[in-house]
Amino acid sequence: MPSNSKYDAIVVGAGPNGLAAAIVLAQAGRAVLLRERAASVGGGLRSSELTLPGFVHDTCSAIHPLGIASPFFRSLPLHEHGLEWVDPPVVLAHPLDDGRAATLYRSIAETAATLGRDGPAYRRLFTPLVRNWTKLETALLGPLSVPRHPLALAQFGLPALLPAHTLARVAFREEPTRTFFAGLAAHSIQALEAPATAAFGLVLGILGHTVGWPFPRGGAQRFAEALASYFRSLGGEIEVNAPVHALRELPPARQILFDVTPRQLMKLAGDQLPPAYRRKLQRYRYGPGVFKIDWALDGPIPWRASECLQAGTIHLGGSLEEIAQSERGVWRGEHAQRPYVLLAQQTLWDPSRAPDGKHTAWAYCHVPHGSTWDMTERIEAQIERFAPGFRDRVLARHTMNTQAVQQHNPNYIGGDINGGVQDLRQLWARPTMAMVPYKTPAQGIYICSSSTPPGGGVHGMCGYYAARAALHEGR
Repeated sequence: MPSNSKYDAIVVGAGPNGLAAAIVLAQAGRAVLLRERAASVGGGLRSSELTLPGFVHDTCSAIHPLGIASPFFRSLPLHEHGLEWVDPPVVLAHPLDDGRAATLYRSIAETAATLGRDGPAYRRLFTPLVRNWTKLETALLGPLSVPRHPLALAQFGLPALLPAHTLARVAFREEPTRTFFAGLAAHSIQALEAPATAAFGLVLGILGHTVGWPFPRGGAQRFAEALASYFRSLGGEIEVNAPVHALRELPPARQILFDVTPRQLMKLAGDQLPPAYRRKLQRYRYGPGVFKIDWALDGPIPWRASECLQAGTIHLGGSLEEIAQSERGVWRGEHAQRPYVLLAQQTLWDPSRAPDGKHTAWAYCHVPHGSTWDMTERIEAQIERFAPGFRDRVLARHTMNTQAVQQHNPNYIGGDINGGVQDLRQLWARPTMAMVPYKTPAQGIYICSSSTPPGGGVHGMCGYYAARAALHEGR
């Protein structure tokens, strides 16, 4: 380390992965500086009064099954730093046109009981996967490696490698169950006919049964603030309103970890990277984006299906084929007339987010990369379809197209909230295929964003493994 250096390591970007990396380094006794361009830490973990005074909205991520399931985050005493999880009584509801709703409960048996003829098939599919989750999580939430539990991984991998559309039709006979699984798998932001999209549906279902889909009381920002508070308790330093435009702007340090995507890494440190590595980064692929809406509401959403009033998360899409068409079209540059919509309604259990008697709602749909199309009418039509009278309860709304999403967080290139496509080709080859994908060829420079394994989601494991790699090299 240079003699004039105050820091052993600098982490650029205070999203969940940057915070995780900084914590791992500080736990090892390193002097760490965390730099963040925005006025607050969090990246995808931020909250703000986007609509009206007193209405707290999550500006990006809202529901966090991976946050509570993360092997790293759950090892931290975040409850001592202000994080409180809210766990709705129903994990997920997927309303149907006939007034019913397919419903995910923490109990497999309770969920299966709502699925009619598909109940036994659902139990057969999910029971062994849920039982083996502690054996699966290391393989699925980390870089590619020799599996510790190959039999458990094989039992998961056989159905997981299928396209979600195929597994839904092969495993289940009833349209509501197929639709329900399609809604889970569509979190992949891929065409449901693509290989391995079933994995996303399986993992989210498993998490629903093992940890639920909770959210932080008071807003997603509380999660980020708890991480930052714990980092400071270890002696770490944080600078906000401190953008970095080039590597030379940083103080001297032995190691620098970037919570950015390959495109930003090339801008910040490209002159330090070999040409062959830069060419690989240039081939890194970004995927579709999102169009997001937040609402201030005069009351709860008037769902026809009563189960929806017990669920923190709602998936909207009337059938397997409707959801498949919506997601397939996004990759063709199309904007669905009836988009698949993800919706969260936290104020049913967290009244701190709105004035007395009022509510918020949060939703987004997938759109083509870089789209500026206004999807407000189509998203609200989908909600109204299953909750007649919804529009009458809207006091105000705030919308973000893909450009606004990227402006809020530069890691969301073209509105891509996963930091790059997560298909079978690029699931572990993030940002390149390498034994240690977090380490660049440049001495002391690492990438720790969701553009590294295991990819998108608020779990911090990208930052955790990047910091572990830095510690191993720095011994």
